[in-house]
Amino acid sequence: MSAQLIDGKAIADQVHHETRQRVQTLLTRGIQPAIVFVRVGEDPASRAYVGMKDKQAAALGILSRTHVLPETTTQPELLALIDSLNADPNTHGILVQAPLPSHISETAVFFRVDPRKDVDGFHPLNVGKLLLGDPSGFRPCTPAGVQELLIRSRIPTAGALVAILGRGNIVGKPLAAILCQKAPSANATVCLLHSASRDFSALTRQADIVVAAMGRAELVRAHHIKPGATVIDVGVNRIDDPASPRGYRLVGDIAFDEITHVAAHVTPNPGGVGPMTIAMLMANTVTAAEALTA
Repeated sequence: MSAQLIDGKAIADQVHHETRQRVQTLLTRGIQPAIVFVRVGEDPASRAYVGMKDKQAAALGILSRTHVLPETTTQPELLALIDSLNADPNTHGILVQAPLPSHISETAVFFRVDPRKDVDGFHPLNVGKLLLGDPSGFRPCTPAGVQELLIRSRIPTAGALVAILGRGNIVGKPLAAILCQKAPSANATVCLLHSASRDFSALTRQADIVVAAMGRAELVRAHHIKPGATVIDVGVNRIDDPASPRGYRLVGDIAFDEITHVAAHVTPNPGGVGPMTIAMLMANTVTAAEALTA
């Protein structure tokens, strides 16, 4: 048995095509969707992530601007910038790139973003709407991307047992909220597993769908998976590798080579969930522009 790969890049391209059409519709009204990225400091990963998002926005016809602030920026200074972006009618989406320096509260920053421009889906108003099943809020991009992968790969979730490994606010909790909704492409029985769960493998071996988002390199092995299950790998972990020119390599939360012999469907890493996160961010930005200019 060899698992069928869920091609996140190809599915993201489908979403981008639809987003581009929506952008064109707005342009005919004289409206160009616009997103502003705010980065504090020179964290290499943050620089790379913002660069990829900026490049994709340009490819879709979305106006993108980036504010790069020094590491010494104070919290009041950052909040003042967010206030100015909230008040700018030509800014439809705002994304403050995490992580932030330790002297700045991420909670305070995310709460300050206008929920109508919160295209990352982290404002408490949008989190509350997600839990209530209110579709007018923004959903966090990675969990929304996971659901879209399942939809477009024709993997049913209704009645399925879904084991989510990881209870983080960015992936685990919101994905559990999405998939347990009484709604199309949801209606799953969700089990949220975490570092304090006892014998998580007893539950993952029963699951129809396993989503690994614990941030632990190759934690999920073949013996943790029920034959024929679907496995979604969200993790990105750096492990030492002297044979690599960089001295390290990136791996996911699953032992990919093992699991391909057990699962029916599996996401590669890279090329699985990552492209979907950016695709959903772009779609959220256009949704914000549509709503703010209606």
